Amino acid sequence: MLSTVALLANSTPDRLLPARELMAFTLASHILLVPFGVALPFITLLMHHRALRRDDPVALTLARRWSAVMAVQFAIGIITGTVLSFEFGLLWPGMMGRWGDVFGLGFGVEAWAFFLEAVLIAIYLYGWRRLKPWTHFWLAVPLPLAALMGAFGIIAANSWMNTPQGFRPDAQGGPVDVDVRQAIFTPMFGPEYWHFVVAMLLTAGYVVAGVYAVGWLRGRRDRYHRLGFTVPFTVAAILTPVQFMIGDSTARAVFHKQPVKFAATEIVWKTDTHVPEYMFGRLNSDGTISGGLRIPQLDSILAGFSPSTKVTGLTSVSAADRPTVVQATIAHWAFDVMVTVGSLLILLALWYAWSWWRRRDNPASRWFYRCAALAGVACLVTVECGWITTEVGRQPWIVYRRMRVSEALTDTHAGALWAMLGIVVVVYAAVFASFLAVVLKMRTRWRIADEGSAGPHADLPPESDTPYGPRSEPDPPTAATAPGGRPGGSSGGAS
Repeated sequence: MLSTVALLANSTPDRLLPARELMAFTLASHILLVPFGVALPFITLLMHHRALRRDDPVALTLARRWSAVMAVQFAIGIITGTVLSFEFGLLWPGMMGRWGDVFGLGFGVEAWAFFLEAVLIAIYLYGWRRLKPWTHFWLAVPLPLAALMGAFGIIAANSWMNTPQGFRPDAQGGPVDVDVRQAIFTPMFGPEYWHFVVAMLLTAGYVVAGVYAVGWLRGRRDRYHRLGFTVPFTVAAILTPVQFMIGDSTARAVFHKQPVKFAATEIVWKTDTHVPEYMFGRLNSDGTISGGLRIPQLDSILAGFSPSTKVTGLTSVSAADRPTVVQATIAHWAFDVMVTVGSLLILLALWYAWSWWRRRDNPASRWFYRCAALAGVACLVTVECGWITTEVGRQPWIVYRRMRVSEALTDTHAGALWAMLGIVVVVYAAVFASFLAVVLKMRTRWRIADEGSAGPHADLPPESDTPYGPRSEPDPPTAATAPGGRPGGSSGGAS
């Protein structure tokens, strides 16, 4: 890692490395929350619907508690997402100044979706104690749609950066005659959007299920943990093979629309047919590959379904117009990690499906639950790897073949950027620590409510006293508390 940073530092202007590191850190931090912002509303409503349809109090408890986590996560996402939005203008003013009128609508859509989602979460959270059950549910149905609309805006902007269109360049190369529809629905929009959405659903499903898998491993075999595991894991298991096919289609779209990025992710040096596939491995400056597993002709077969498919190599363009060997290796490893984790998750989903087909029950093996507990963490890693592949593979372009990253860079002094990075790291550490503390405190309160005894945590308020909790039933009036009553049982009146 240190050698990689050193190589990047030696090959870029002094301001570029801290700007990249700052953007990378904030994006990598924010992306960990995105699966829950996009997909947790859907999983929560799925459990909520089950609770109402089957009159299931356990399912209702799970949906209510997940909604609380969803709200806390959204509050943290406000912080990380806002910082990220400001960085586009502060770190890359050249891009926003020239191209903002073309692709900026995506950010506008995301902002409107963000505010709509905030309103809907507030209604859903406080509606637990104030609305009729089915009215409460139907008012929350637009919540997943608002989350998908937010994803629509962000992916529209990112896909435009990968395949820019919807404008005519003037004499200075600036955009004129902007066509908003073409600028949004670029060739990479469809593949990127569906790959992203399914990835978010899959990741949220495995992460939520992993929490209850850990509980199962610790001996909590009640229906609460079984249902909390089964519903989100089933969603994720169904989507796993779907995501694998979408991912394959997306990679093929990159092959056709961004051939140099494809060459970077597959570390293809020279344009050729019968190109082998390398699992991992490191690209050297002379085009050779060190390490890794070599599979003859597979890259050409995957790209065009034939060994004779011609795959464009990195040397098809000048060194200044392609990723460096370090960047190509980073993109390649990120891509291979995604493929490897996806393949392992398919095996896990097949294990789950086989058990349901044979026994109509979850697998009983502790190894299954160990793998399920790790699946959520693995999915978060693949989400990070997906964005690394997308962004690093596009280098040196911030707008593919239209503007280099160095041309969009801020004039801020490198020292100030490094200081800003340090401040952001400290603030984000505090924010995520607070998020973890709040979630753990809620978990403690829920466990107290389930066990029916406060024990050493008697200072915590009961779950029913929180806004998301069930409505508290008032105690029946007694002589001591009845209107006009007094201690001792005597009624009020003249003495």
